[in-house]
Amino acid sequence: MEKRVAFITLGCKLNFAESSELARKLQDIGYEQVGASCDAEVYVVNTCTVTEHSDKKCRNIIRRIHKLHPDAKIIVTGCYAQLKPGEIMDIEGVTAVLGAQYKGDVAAIVSGDTEAGIYNCDSKSVTALFPAYSSGERTRSFLKVQDGCDYRCSYCTIPEARGRSRNFSIESLVAQAEEIASKGIKEIVLTGVNTGDFGRTTGEKFLDLLKALNEVDGIERYRISSIEPNLLSEEIVDWIASGTKFLPHFHIPLQAGSDKTLKRMHRRYTTAMFKEKIEYIRSRMGEFVFFGIDVIVGFPGETDEDFLDTYHFLEEINPAFIHIFPYSRRAGTEAAAMPDQVQESVKTARVEALEELCDKLHSSFCEKNKGRKEKVLFESTVKGGKISGYTGNYIRVEIPCDKKLIGGIVEVII
Repeated sequence: MEKRVAFITLGCKLNFAESSELARKLQDIGYEQVGASCDAEVYVVNTCTVTEHSDKKCRNIIRRIHKLHPDAKIIVTGCYAQLKPGEIMDIEGVTAVLGAQYKGDVAAIVSGDTEAGIYNCDSKSVTALFPAYSSGERTRSFLKVQDGCDYRCSYCTIPEARGRSRNFSIESLVAQAEEIASKGIKEIVLTGVNTGDFGRTTGEKFLDLLKALNEVDGIERYRISSIEPNLLSEEIVDWIASGTKFLPHFHIPLQAGSDKTLKRMHRRYTTAMFKEKIEYIRSRMGEFVFFGIDVIVGFPGETDEDFLDTYHFLEEINPAFIHIFPYSRRAGTEAAAMPDQVQESVKTARVEALEELCDKLHSSFCEKNKGRKEKVLFESTVKGGKISGYTGNYIRVEIPCDKKLIGGIVEVII
């Protein structure tokens, strides 16, 4: 009888890709993956630490697992495990804590080849590159192309949690894409900590990676999960617009629409540069490009006027969606020591204002697309007698269930 392992994955799509890879490694040594609510001999918690709420959620999950399954092994990895391994190891029931350098050693801990305990090192010593792609869906896979970050934004702990920017070779990533294609998956989303910074390790160019992946047979669509605006070059945009498998869908972090705030954040662009980037993409790819924009509200020193600058800037650039995050004070960052910390009630009000704006912008984008022909990749999930999927420009479409369409790309009128 196979032993069972359950994964609880928090945070970004990169974590989900890495959990899938770890699950495949455990499958190789005789472990069947089961759902997080099932009984299992091993529970792997892949953590996030982007906010204090993320840390608290991780701790609560670990305690709940131990209460329900006191005899199970609990292995904790991910960004929180890198930053605060001792804090996690002190939680009753934890078997091992694996930092960024040791994430790939989960199988060795589970099999007993490596002793339980804390495995960690300083972020400056993290050199390991753990290849990963997500599986389990018939339609889409997240492929990790890069890890770590050399940027030092004043609010962010991720460089400490993930280490320096480093990447896989184009050759190895093409091989992984071919493996994904062999499973019948049609779409790949490229993911990383700072995806567009690809090339630090190998000296290769991000655009050359895109061109090589574009030639992989069986993969019909690609998306870039998130890319810094200063790394999304006109050369990349021009190539995508020339007629490739890469879709008109861009997830670009803005963080603030106030130049004063961007400077305090140590971001590498101004609002004028950001606006020019959006306008250039639209000039090359048309008005139906989907832009998802990340914004942080309540950064230290953000006044009502600064917030209004962000609000009006978002109205001006007119994205299809806004990912909104209230600023979270993270120990050890420059921003944590800044004066003029913003009250939580003010952050909440600003989040609500941007959520209303996001609803308007997204509704307007969908309305503008009505009547257009678009190709949809229908997913395997069936809910309420319907299946759903996404257009190339990331509009969710539902139709009455027809299982023959699942995993296929179908032209529809929105």
